[in-house]
Amino acid sequence: MTKHEILNMLESFTNERPGLIFADYGDVRMYREDYRKHCEKPLRDFRELLAAVRWRDSLTAEDIRDALRGAFGSRIELRENEKRIDYTPGQYGATEYRHAACDVLARALWAYWREHTPESMTPREYITKNARREFGRGMTARYFD
Repeated sequence: MTKHEILNMLESFTNERPGLIFADYGDVRMYREDYRKHCEKPLRDFRELLAAVRWRDSLTAEDIRDALRGAFGSRIELRENEKRIDYTPGQYGATEYRHAACDVLARALWAYWREHTPESMTPREYITKNARREFGRGMTARYFD
């Protein structure tokens, strides 16, 4: 399975509708707040991370598989034979699956930057510097800190 096939499966996985149930919230404000925080923002983050991973040709399918193995408490996994992503939800499964997909891509980028760390910096300094430059402070704090 190629890098782009895996990334396309991750993209399909994140584009699935979240399982939020309006009746669980009681009012529109709380529902929208939860939706923005746990559904809308992680989807935006995922798309930025996806673009960053896609254009890096030296990031391979094996690198993404490695990132999948340890991501999000190993609750997200690649089913290559079935050509799909499986996710074992936690307590907040309806909203956390997009965070899990972001974690996979952030782990792949973390490993990529770690390999290219100059001797004058620690890996953490180099990774957070690159992440901040590419994604800004908010995403760096969410996925690279």
